[in-house]
Amino acid sequence: MMRNLDITTLRSFVAVADNGGVTRAAGFLHLTQSAVSMQLKRLEDLLGLELLDRSGRRIALTGEGEQLLVYARRMVALNDEVIGRLTNQAFEGEIVLGVPHDIVYPAIPRVLQQFNVAYPRVKVQLISSFTLALKEQFSKGECDLILTTESSETAESETLSSRPLCWIGASGGNAWRQRPIRLAFGRHCTFRPKIITALDEAGIPWEMAVETDSDRTIEATVSADLAVNAMIDGAEPPHLMKIDHGGALPDLPTQKINLYGADTTGSQLVAELADYVRRAFREISTPISTVQWSAA
Repeated sequence: MMRNLDITTLRSFVAVADNGGVTRAAGFLHLTQSAVSMQLKRLEDLLGLELLDRSGRRIALTGEGEQLLVYARRMVALNDEVIGRLTNQAFEGEIVLGVPHDIVYPAIPRVLQQFNVAYPRVKVQLISSFTLALKEQFSKGECDLILTTESSETAESETLSSRPLCWIGASGGNAWRQRPIRLAFGRHCTFRPKIITALDEAGIPWEMAVETDSDRTIEATVSADLAVNAMIDGAEPPHLMKIDHGGALPDLPTQKINLYGADTTGSQLVAELADYVRRAFREISTPISTVQWSAA
């Protein structure tokens, strides 16, 4: 037969241990002495153990009582944490999180899911845009927390990861072999001038396949094998693949994923969300896509 410990009886047990007796514990819990004594008796009967040594003038814990006290403290604390997070207004509200489109995967869906489990009464509004726009929104107070992709760390930011850019194309595609190579980048993409410089220095002719501000248009063009793109290594979505070009394309520079707002708002919830973001990017040690195709 399964037996279940009751948090109320455990709380009384902890109070007796902390206060050195039933009388003080009853005052601490705002209960009568008889109610506390009854709860202790119920706990001992459930376990079939004597938890208190009542032979002396002061109540002391038995060996089994000392063992139970360790678990009882943890169980009561966990109970209070759950109740607090699910019902306390301090854990309600809305956080605006800004993330560049090209680093949403694979970390951010995981962050949103885990944070929602821990703080179900907090709404996280995700804004996906390019770095320059996100920094402008953050400066205006329109975002609580943002991620950016930049060449270096700034005085206001915290670098979560430094990763190289890599060439991205359609699965099994050949657009990267064509000359001039066709590119698909947004007008405001901070990677765009770096890619063009790398191609110019390598003497590889290029042309823009699309001129757009739409990330979906860029992804559709690349997915159709009409152009190539560049993303931070490991951040490519599942339907696009990293190109193993065998040296046919130039190596690309390293970018930093920076976090803004973690320590500036003074909000506990924003600080908690920042911790989830940090952990998610720390856990991404290898690229999401390991399937590549060869230039041979």
